Amino acid sequence: MTWRSFPDGRTVTMTEKFDHNSAQSRFEIHVDGTLAGHADYTLSGDVRDFNHTVTDPAFRGQGIAGKVVGHALDQTRADGLKIRASCSYVEKFVGDRPEYQDLLAG
Repeated sequence: MTWRSFPDGRTVTMTEKFDHNSAQSRFEIHVDGTLAGHADYTLSGDVRDFNHTVTDPAFRGQGIAGKVVGHALDQTRADGLKIRASCSYVEKFVGDRPEYQDLLAG
């Protein structure tokens, strides 16, 4: 659950749900039941190659891409897999966060 503050002082509670949609090879984030973004990958052996990150225009500027990528990387670690970052967003995300460096495939 997250809160979104507006310039007029209102705060709205939003529910976030993460899914691994393996049929479409992507991790998804849903906000209040709406697909807000996803991180696509291809799987080759024990490496997930994250090749595309999408945020629905209605949800841009809310940190959605970072949330779904962080979740995807955490789940990839839990699954015992490595990553390749073909997507420039994922490459920068991992480059800025030392805690994910161990996931990079050699």
